[in-house]
Amino acid sequence: MNTRIPSVARAVAGAVFLLGALGAQAQDKPVELKFAHWLPAMHPLAKTGFEPWAQSVEAASKGSIKIAFFPAQQLGKAADHYDMARDGIADVAWINPGYQAGRFPMIAAGELPFLIAKPGPGSAALDHWYRSYAAKEMSDVKVCFVHVHVGTIHSKTPITDPAQLKGMKIRSANGTVAQTMTLLGATNVQVSAPESRDALEKGVADAITFPWNSIVSFGIDKAVKYHTDMRLYASDFAWVMNKDWYNKLAAGQKKVMDDHCNNDWAAKVGAAWGDDEDAGQQKLEKMAGHTIVKITPAQLDGWKKATEPVYTQWTVGADKVGVNGKQALDELQRELATRKAAN
Repeated sequence: MNTRIPSVARAVAGAVFLLGALGAQAQDKPVELKFAHWLPAMHPLAKTGFEPWAQSVEAASKGSIKIAFFPAQQLGKAADHYDMARDGIADVAWINPGYQAGRFPMIAAGELPFLIAKPGPGSAALDHWYRSYAAKEMSDVKVCFVHVHVGTIHSKTPITDPAQLKGMKIRSANGTVAQTMTLLGATNVQVSAPESRDALEKGVADAITFPWNSIVSFGIDKAVKYHTDMRLYASDFAWVMNKDWYNKLAAGQKKVMDDHCNNDWAAKVGAAWGDDEDAGQQKLEKMAGHTIVKITPAQLDGWKKATEPVYTQWTVGADKVGVNGKQALDELQRELATRKAAN
């Protein structure tokens, strides 16, 4: 009796199964990913972040994941993009959590004044720290990664001292910056980035907190002429994914998405966009009619001291959602220091 036949048959069957599995993976059913954001299609982040990421996803999936962009609030208002991803209006959406103040208290730590100095390593630090909170705080969606930009205050008159903000109308970048402005006696103007220039030109706002180069790309350089030279705040951003869309992907496609939703991409996007934004300072410095307002070390210390209560407010907010706020903030500050991203 030839006992080799069953083992050979099993080997052949196994090989056929493996080839079939590999063939299925190589021929994953094509899917479209609707990527929604609210920036102009030619914004620097679109060119340094969105498009390179999309090209990498398409290449890694051998073309089975095709990405269609919906920029400039085509699918909904800027503040609605989280819910758009949750509800499947978009498959992936780029969001500013701070546009819905109080809804996402943990990630708001990244917005604290004078906390983050460098957007690349700062993005990597915040992304690494936030992953332990993301599943609970943004449970409606699958968080891909988070990143930041760093900005300052741009105004119609020069600003060097926090006391000057009292009575001013300021368009704040996010909820934490709004808290900061309220603390300093300013009135907050609640408009999204695409609506900011109009608010300034109509006198609805006197100043804006914004990153450097976006002042130019949004045309806001036509409305403000003074730019205070300090790292006042950061804005947090997250790439969030519709869970149902992700769950329907083939195994190989899920791996592609997982490989593009990690800390490396957070650092890469944060650095590419952040460095581009920071380069806008030199661009504005060379533009006629614009002034970079210098801040002395003593003046900077005054700003930091005046904004300290915002840290306490964040800690109390974290405590309210069952997190030890002081401990969590200490962990974030250590992560920033480790990556040499602290302000």
